[in-house]
Amino acid sequence: MGSEKTRPYLFYDVAISICSTCYRKVEGKIVFQDDKVFLLKRCPDHGHERVLIADDVDYYRKGREVFIKPPEMPLHYNTPVKWGCPYDCGLCTDHEQHSCLSLIEICDYCNLRCPICYAGSGPERQEYRSLQQVERMLDAVVRNEGQPDVVQISGGEPTLHPDFFKILEMAKARPIKHLMVNTNGVKIAESDAFVARLAEYKEDLEIYLQFDSFERDPLIALRGVDLRAVRTRALERLNRYDISTTLVVTLQKGLNDGEVGRIVDFALEQPCVRGVTLQPIQHAGRTDGFDPATDRLTLTEVRRKILEQTAVFRPEDVIPVPCHPDSLAMAYALKIDGKAVPLTGLIDPQVLINGGRNTIVFEQDDAVRDGVFKLFATNHSPASGATTLRDLLCCLPGVLAPEGLGYRNIFRVLIMQFIDQHAFDVRSVKKSCVHIVHPEDGRLIPFDTYNLFYRDQLEKERLGPLRMEALS
Repeated sequence: MGSEKTRPYLFYDVAISICSTCYRKVEGKIVFQDDKVFLLKRCPDHGHERVLIADDVDYYRKGREVFIKPPEMPLHYNTPVKWGCPYDCGLCTDHEQHSCLSLIEICDYCNLRCPICYAGSGPERQEYRSLQQVERMLDAVVRNEGQPDVVQISGGEPTLHPDFFKILEMAKARPIKHLMVNTNGVKIAESDAFVARLAEYKEDLEIYLQFDSFERDPLIALRGVDLRAVRTRALERLNRYDISTTLVVTLQKGLNDGEVGRIVDFALEQPCVRGVTLQPIQHAGRTDGFDPATDRLTLTEVRRKILEQTAVFRPEDVIPVPCHPDSLAMAYALKIDGKAVPLTGLIDPQVLINGGRNTIVFEQDDAVRDGVFKLFATNHSPASGATTLRDLLCCLPGVLAPEGLGYRNIFRVLIMQFIDQHAFDVRSVKKSCVHIVHPEDGRLIPFDTYNLFYRDQLEKERLGPLRMEALS
């Protein structure tokens, strides 16, 4: 007779994680319970942890079992495997994904001191990377990637670098497909002359504009200052000069996650805005007042907010990104005069899985772009049963299908969840595709582990003892 004892959950997989207190590697397991996904782990010194990974078992399994594709490697590795993941970042030879997006931080100085800042930037930090350093960092990305998909110029506040436009010229001189500038928008709001000059570089350039809330209190909590007027003036100028822009929303549970739908709807009304990126707070760097027990958001929770708060997207439209499905989800729509028609659910998932290059900017991928714009075709025969996007548009009240549809009509929503010490899983870290260039030696390090182990003095103070322990 078998035992009548049963676990209160379904066991799914084993995991290698880290203790959220001492950062030592520990064993864990992934389990399903009450339609949610949890990571269970135990540190010999600090005991058990139970961490919510996802609130949607079906979506989580789809990312693990369906939306996967062969890893695409960088052209060049930076470090050998010596201590084991995540102690060898650089990229090491055991990493499983090239850099879909590479960040270059050109300064630590910022004109804000946000209570939530993974980089710990602020007015008190006066460090700027020299042009020689920036050149080496750009060259490191090109060496690893050949033709990098996306390079993001970041900080600190990068627009305040005294050689900001020279840095744009240096980036433009390299074979980078898509260049982004990550900014709080203050400089853009203050200076029309600055934006006019920025517009000279706008081909294949996108502004990654902080846009966390329409309300005062969440902005004070996240940024330390009421930025509503700044955001309004910045968007007015970006619209006037037609500079492609993504609104970037840092999300905290119970603070501004009720505004997701409102922000997406607002973005659709802005001519210059090509999409919205939703980023739950990573518990790293400066996180004043952030309680991970109550304030953490998972990717699936954010996805649920999109579906509940907007009338644009259906569940089949917000799907895992195959290069790193644990941490990235995306939806595409056709944008015409502030209205949107979802596209992602119309594309065969096999196009994303088998179609082409691993990337998080799908309009840069030939196979996926062909799959999207095939929907625009008007030469299907009625007998074929195929439905064109133009046919779909004509069936929707109040939505016309004008001539000349193209990239400007594509609108994307991306959920980007960075791995923190609570949900840390080595399996997932190995798939990370958002990487940051180390300013001193040009290593490309996963953004997730950089903020936990490699930023500033962390490699010496936090990672050094862990490496010694791993060798003992």
